[in-house]
Amino acid sequence: MTDTKEANATKRPINATIIKIVDETPSIKTFFFDTHIPACAGQFSMVWIRGVDEIPMSMPYTNGITVQKVGDATSALFGLGVGDCVGLRGPFGNTFNIPSGAKSTLLIGGGVGAAPLAPLAEVAKEAGIAVTAILGARTSEELLFQNRFEKAGKVIITTDDGTAGHRGFVTDMLETLDLGGFDLICVCGPEPMMVRILDMAVDKGVEAKTQFSLHRYFKCAIGVCGACCMDDEGLRVCKDGPVISGDRLVGSELGKYKRDASSLKIYF
Repeated sequence: MTDTKEANATKRPINATIIKIVDETPSIKTFFFDTHIPACAGQFSMVWIRGVDEIPMSMPYTNGITVQKVGDATSALFGLGVGDCVGLRGPFGNTFNIPSGAKSTLLIGGGVGAAPLAPLAEVAKEAGIAVTAILGARTSEELLFQNRFEKAGKVIITTDDGTAGHRGFVTDMLETLDLGGFDLICVCGPEPMMVRILDMAVDKGVEAKTQFSLHRYFKCAIGVCGACCMDDEGLRVCKDGPVISGDRLVGSELGKYKRDASSLKIYF
C-alpha cells in the first residue's frame, strides 16, 4: 500500500492516490488517499476529477472524503479504483466553532450531511462536552457513521421508512427536545431540512446557538469569483462559510433558491 504523505494547506491541486475505498451505504463511499489535508471539522477540500470537474467535498478524515453519487463528477469518482488519482487542494472555509465553556452540543445530520459532523462529535467528546446526535436517512441502509456518533455520545435515529429508529424526519425529534438546553446546535443536510430547523430555532429564540454547514456551487473556493454568494448579505459560502451561524441566515435565500454554474437561480 502507498505510504501516506503529509501535505500543507494548498490552493493548487496536489496529486492524491486512492489507497482504500469503503462502501459506507448503497449510495455513499469513502475514498482514502495517500495524502493528508489538515482539515478541521467543517472545512472542505476541492477534489479535481480530471477531465470532468472540480467539486467541494467535506473531509470526515484528514486523508479521506465521503461522497454520495449525485452527478457527473461524483459518478466519475465512483468509477475510480485503488491506485487511481485525483487532484486535491485545501483545506478551505471555516470550522464549526465550539463556544468557550460549552457543556453540551446537539448535532443534526441528514444523509451524507453527517460527514462533516462526525469529526466534530469526536472533538467535542475529547473536550468533555456532552454530545447528542440526531441522524436521519431515507432508510436504515443509508445511515452514515452511526458507530462514530455512538462512540461520542447519545444518538437518536430517524428514517423515512421506519426501518430504524423513529419513522419520520429529524425535525420530528426536535419537537421532543429542549433546544434551549444545548450550548451549541450544529446542522448539515438537505437544505429544506436545514431551513425547517432554522425556523424552529427562531421560534425557540436559540438561532444564535445554531451553526449550519451549507452547500453552494463553488468555482474558486477562495472567495474571489462570487459564484457562491448568498442573498441578501452577500455571504461567500466558500470563504465566510461553509459553516454559518443561524442568526446570519435569518431572512436569507436559505431554503428558497440557490444558483447553478451559470448563476441562474434554482428554486427549491
